[in-house]
Order: sequence, then structure tokens, then C-alpha cells
Amino acid sequence: MKQLGRHIEKDFAGNVRLQPEEPEDMWHLYNLISAGDRIRASTLRKVQSESSTGSVASQRVRITLSLVVEDVEFDGQAHRVLVKGRNNEENKFVKLGQYHTIDLELDKPVTIAKDEWDSIDLERIDSACNLAKRAEIAAVVLQEGLAHVCLLTEHMTVVRQRIEVSVPRKRKGSSSNHDKALNRFLEQIYQAILRHIDFSVVKCVLVASPGFFKDQLYEYIFAEAVRTDQRALIDNKSKFVVAHCSSGHKHALTELLLDPSIQSKLSDTKFAAETRALDRFHKMLQDDPDRACYGATHVLHAANIGAIDTLMIADTLFRSHDVATRKKYIWLVHHVRRNGGTALIYSTMHVTGEQLKNLTGVAAILSFPVPELDDIQ
Repeated sequence: MKQLGRHIEKDFAGNVRLQPEEPEDMWHLYNLISAGDRIRASTLRKVQSESSTGSVASQRVRITLSLVVEDVEFDGQAHRVLVKGRNNEENKFVKLGQYHTIDLELDKPVTIAKDEWDSIDLERIDSACNLAKRAEIAAVVLQEGLAHVCLLTEHMTVVRQRIEVSVPRKRKGSSSNHDKALNRFLEQIYQAILRHIDFSVVKCVLVASPGFFKDQLYEYIFAEAVRTDQRALIDNKSKFVVAHCSSGHKHALTELLLDPSIQSKLSDTKFAAETRALDRFHKMLQDDPDRACYGATHVLHAANIGAIDTLMIADTLFRSHDVATRKKYIWLVHHVRRNGGTALIYSTMHVTGEQLKNLTGVAAILSFPVPELDDIQ
């Protein structure tokens, strides 16, 4: 994300002009734009014109519109943000007050104006615009006949390609069909790695599976790389890490990130800290339940008595249409940080955020036992 301009007054009203440069930036825009905001961006509109002979012709014209936002939608597969609202600036193509939908585009600037920018939004902008904070990891999780090639950024887990190949069982006396299918499966994964992983950005490539499939894939990748002189792979061999996981499904990434040997390699990444905190929370919930809680009521009570050591909160809670609810969670984050605690904001587009969402979206590890939480309804 590129910040092209920022003008915010002392009362925190103002506007920020941003330019999304990659798909993950669309997720940031979706989180920044709320109902009631004003946005200004270019869009395509179908315009009809009538000639002197009465014939009607239509064409798509690029125009710049300013909308008062009523709804925002995010398409996680296509990485698209659709903003719906009413036009609040007269122009020759769209009447004042007329409804329109803007499909935000990569490399096209958008200006977002709010009556009050809060610290969570400004923190998100600073993070999205700071390239040094991005630590990207690629992962291939596989089992026989099934593989997922994923990209893990600071805020998202994106499945770049799902590969499924029917691999027949080995038969006594003949294994040619099995070997052919397995080679076809490995070749498809190899091509997906070349197509989807940018080694100039990615710091680490995790290859994980149950059994020996990970080792077979690792050997296949570098045998092919040498055979075809694929320098991008050969020069980045040190970035590949082979590890064990229970399956080839996307959710296996969670257990993979809990592996201490993997965590040591990812220690400088945001989601490594998030994974450790979530794992610590689950262990605390099992071993010392009076020092762990989840749900808004329990967590807010723990915050009020200064008991929170680590707060874990999902970003969906900051997108509430109810201003009071949103401000409640902003206060919670500030309160914990002011009292010396740690507040981690989890992206629900990441595997760790999906887990936290299942725990109501907010949980906490406490610095001392609070047994009375059990009595709160």
C-alpha cells in the first residue's frame, strides 16, 4: 500500500489518500472503509447516448465519483472490494444522491474521509504502508493425492492453488500406474511453486506432510530444478524447510506453525507471535482455567480489574456498524496496552484469526487468577 496523502485534524476528522498495490491491500481497504465514510475513487460507468437519428449507443466511461458509503463487500477469492453508496458530488454522468457501486482497483488511488479516525485504523495504515514489516512465507501442505500451495502474509492465508490427483494404490508385481500418478502429482506441485511463489519476497517455504511425501516432494523439486537449470529454486534452496503435519488440508498450517523448529525461523513475523499466544491460551485454559477467559463480558471484566496480560482480538470486531461497540473494543485495546499488557489484533483472513473467531473473537491470558469470572452470566 502506498500513502499518497494524509490530512487529519486535531479532532481526528480528515482524509487519507491511499493506493493499493497488491491483493492484500484490498483486505486493508475493506477494514478501513465503514458505513458513513466518504470515499473518492475512479470507476467505470456504462453511459448511453442518443444520436440525431434516434439510435442509442452505449459505452463504458471512466469517471471519478465521491460516495457516502452505505455498504462494503470483500471477495476473498478475487481480492475485490465493492463499495456501495450515494453520490454526493454532482457530475454529468451521475446525479446527486444517486446510488452507485465502485469496484476498487489495484494501482488506482482512493481517498477515504471520516468524521473520526481512530488509532486502530491509523495503526493499520502505518502497518500496510511499511514494507519492512511484511514477512511473507509460502507453504505446501500435502498428503497422497492432495496438496495446497499457500502464501502466508502478515494478515492473510491465501490458498494459491489446490491440487488433487487420483493416485492408485501399489499392486503386487506392478507399481507403474501408482508411480506415474505420483510423478504427475509432484510435477503439478512443482509447477505451482514456480508459478505462485516469488522468491524475492518470500523468506521461507514450508513443505509439510504426514509420512514421507514431504521428502519425496523436496527431492523431486531440486532434481527437476537441476535438470532444467531453474536458478530461482537452486539459489533459494536454503529457504525450504521440511516438516511434519497431519494432513494436506489448509488447517494443517496451524499445527505446523506451532512446531518450535518452525517458530524459530519465523520469530520475526507477526503471526508467529499470534500463534504462540493462541497456543499458550489453550494450554492455560486446560491447566489453569482461572487465568484464561474468552467472550466480551468476561474479557471486559478482566480488563476493568487490570488482570489482562495478553489480549487476543479479531479484526472483525472493529468493523461493527454500531459505533458504541466499535469504541468499546478500541478502548479495550488501549486499556490493556496502557496497563503494560500485550494486545494482538488477529486477521480473520489468517488461520490463527479463524481459530480466534470460533472463540467469539476475543480472548485473554490473565496475569493472575480471577475465579469470579465463572459466576458472570
